[in-house]
Amino acid sequence: MTSARLPRTALAVLVPALAASSALAASWALWSSGGPGPSEHLSVHGRTVVLYGQGLYRHMSADVAVQGLAQDYVTLFVALPVLLVAWRRAIGGSLRARLVLAGTLGYFFLTYLFYLAMAFYNAMFLAYVVALGTAFFALTLTMLSFEVACLPAVIDPRVPARLIGGFTVSVAAAIGLLWLGVVVPPLADGTVVPEAIAHYTTLIVQGYDLALFLPIGITSGVLLYRRAPAGFLLGTVNLVFLSILMLALVAKLIAMAMAGASVMPAVVIIPVFWLGAVAGAVTLLGGVAPNA
Repeated sequence: MTSARLPRTALAVLVPALAASSALAASWALWSSGGPGPSEHLSVHGRTVVLYGQGLYRHMSADVAVQGLAQDYVTLFVALPVLLVAWRRAIGGSLRARLVLAGTLGYFFLTYLFYLAMAFYNAMFLAYVVALGTAFFALTLTMLSFEVACLPAVIDPRVPARLIGGFTVSVAAAIGLLWLGVVVPPLADGTVVPEAIAHYTTLIVQGYDLALFLPIGITSGVLLYRRAPAGFLLGTVNLVFLSILMLALVAKLIAMAMAGASVMPAVVIIPVFWLGAVAGAVTLLGGVAPNA
């Protein structure tokens, strides 16, 4: 399998635009200043919310703002370099690099989908728009460039697909149960609105995860467990995506702990998921024939 079908011209526009817009948005958030400082705000649900009060995320709740800043560090110093290196090597014909490119584009797509929907309107709105749009189209074009039926022929049959697929399903199921644990109890006791909503409109992360990203993770894991051709594609891309996303979650937990928030048991579970995702991605990518 070669990269002959990779849409090089389109990616030559989309990837640099994504890199520039995401670098601008992350940098602005990390080094912007100004604002009144922390303050209390009464939400429409009658709950007192502490606002971050400074920089780009000044209008966001303090606990969410520090998580956003932590993820911006990962986006700027990890995801962005991986994106650019994978793109250049994918253009050179590397199948491994194309798989890494797709997974990294998935990370950018999820990140700026959440930012555009959840972050309070700020000066980086158009940067979020550009990042989300370019990530979506670059991801779509890259995924369509794979010859799925040919993948099993270039992957080492000794790759433990069932083990990795089972792990992927387990991670998605565990996160799904975690989110249901946020949503269901208030519905059961009649309060309806979870504390996690703070002063936002709805549970953006939990909603998109439960509706889109966790089902994709479960599907990719099941297909990989069955050693289906599509499973090698979706499973590998999903694990690359999870490797970066889980690192961002680890960074968020560290930021929350530094801010004095309780991070148990997530501070134990999420790093395990991250290490498992990295191990799975490395194993699958290592199983790809070097000349593919």
